[in-house]
Amino acid sequence: MTKVYITYFVHGTTTDNEQGIATGWAPGELSELGKKQSIELKNLIKDKKFDVVFCSDLKRAVDSANITFGKAVPIIQDERLRECDYGALTRASSKIVIPLDIACINKRFPNGESYRDVEKRIRDFLDFLLKEYPSKRVAIVAHRGPQLALDVILKKRTWEQAIQEDWRHKEPKEWRPGWDYKLEG
Repeated sequence: MTKVYITYFVHGTTTDNEQGIATGWAPGELSELGKKQSIELKNLIKDKKFDVVFCSDLKRAVDSANITFGKAVPIIQDERLRECDYGALTRASSKIVIPLDIACINKRFPNGESYRDVEKRIRDFLDFLLKEYPSKRVAIVAHRGPQLALDVILKKRTWEQAIQEDWRHKEPKEWRPGWDYKLEG
């Protein structure tokens, strides 16, 4: 049986996060706090070894990956790791977007994607990892939607469970340094 060991990191805090804006497919900009978090992450994981780092091609994830990993390991951008496309609600208030999460599991955000669309992208990416990176240790730097998809695919949660149990909805809302997943195929 082939295994891939994944450690998933969410990009550092952005200026949009601090303003309560749902960035979606907009590039996003790391805030000063987000830059500090990415540097802190570098120190927290200095003893971990990764064969490759994949990150979303959206600026906030690319910047986080570059700050944390630098040139220590290859960093490959992959659009399949993008956040959910909120379509017409891109850069709208999180107070408008987040309450639509459950409704948009199967139904797309206006002119955007559904969470099932994100899951499809992530399943394709995981199939790619199994074929191209068997037995490797892979770091991923991306967003909320892809992480929830990993919980659905690899931890066998329903979308409703993944959304309701999302650490970002719990107090205190604090950034976390990573989650481990094992992909088997």
